[in-house]
Amino acid sequence: MDRKLGVSITWLGHATVLYRSDKGRSVLVDAWVDTNPACPDAAKDLKALDLLLLTHGHFDHFDDCVALARKWKPDIACNFEIAQYLGLKGVEKVHGFNKGGTLALHGIKVTMVHAVHSSSIREGDSFYPGGEACGFVLEFENGTRVYHAGDTAVHSDMKLIGEIYRPQIATLPIGDLFTMSPVEASVAARMIGAKTVVPIHHSTFPALTGTPAALRERLQDRSDIEVLELKPGETAS
Repeated sequence: MDRKLGVSITWLGHATVLYRSDKGRSVLVDAWVDTNPACPDAAKDLKALDLLLLTHGHFDHFDDCVALARKWKPDIACNFEIAQYLGLKGVEKVHGFNKGGTLALHGIKVTMVHAVHSSSIREGDSFYPGGEACGFVLEFENGTRVYHAGDTAVHSDMKLIGEIYRPQIATLPIGDLFTMSPVEASVAARMIGAKTVVPIHHSTFPALTGTPAALRERLQDRSDIEVLELKPGETAS
């Protein structure tokens, strides 16, 4: 990698990402850490957690939410429906909002943006509506902007996200089947215009066939877009 990111990014495997700002604030997007088979044991100790963002309620993004909330007591930002559910579970410091809204927490601006995906919450053998899935644009204290897409198909709003927020980094799912494949993700990357693309939601299960190499091949004509491939537990900054 030949450019500074302006923020530390640790991929914890699957779709869980830990961002650390240059001011020392830690932001976890999606809560699948302790029970995540792709997360190395050494990476499961987060050391600290200031802010937890939830893109939707599916198990591979949400199952460790209550445990992490009780251990670290972070501020939690999520859609209104998940906020109501967490409130019933006795979780504190939950901020429910909706698409287009912005929260300022710990000096970091968090804007909820559109995603095309389903959302439900599993409890035992039952499933409950989890509101609409979303993505987030984060603006860190130093002005670095990250578009974390969450689980999504490619959609035309990505062009608007690029135009309005101008993220330098885009964290995009590429695994296929439940999200974009590298084909769609390459189109998304072109619309968004971020200089660095971090592939996530791949390689956890055999059904997720998309690879960073395939995304890089689809973007080989764009020397201005770097595909930053991380291994689970690896950090770039």
